[in-house]
Amino acid sequence: MSLRTDIEAKFIEAMKAKEADKVSTYRMLRAAFKNAEIDKQIAQLSDDQVIEVVGREVKKLKDALADFEKAGRTELKEKTEAELALLSGFLPAQLSEAEVLSAVAAKAAELGLSGEAAYGRLMGEVMKDLKGKADGGTVGKAVKEFLQNKN
Repeated sequence: MSLRTDIEAKFIEAMKAKEADKVSTYRMLRAAFKNAEIDKQIAQLSDDQVIEVVGREVKKLKDALADFEKAGRTELKEKTEAELALLSGFLPAQLSEAEVLSAVAAKAAELGLSGEAAYGRLMGEVMKDLKGKADGGTVGKAVKEFLQNKN
């Protein structure tokens, strides 16, 4: 069963159980899928594309969560945390910072890169390898740390 089909089934379950918060979150996600399909001009997203869309939505929620915390909006913070927990369940397991750092070191050794000037190339190559397994912020921090310690 594809990831998209699984999400649709959970949406129907939530509707039948009258779980309004979950239904709202699934509707938001379904709209994001539809928008991605329209943008890419395809009939249905592949599992990789579905994961990419879910990742984008999770990133938006994390950004909103930070804003709600700054503003002291606890009710919105709690709602966003629940949405985040629901959507994060559809993403593959994220790598730890230590695992990301070791991946950065391995890729740098493979490509023979060092120094601050190599940041962009190394970041791009590592992101290709870790797509969906680690977010860009974690990878960027690991690349910067690796290159600073290398000098």
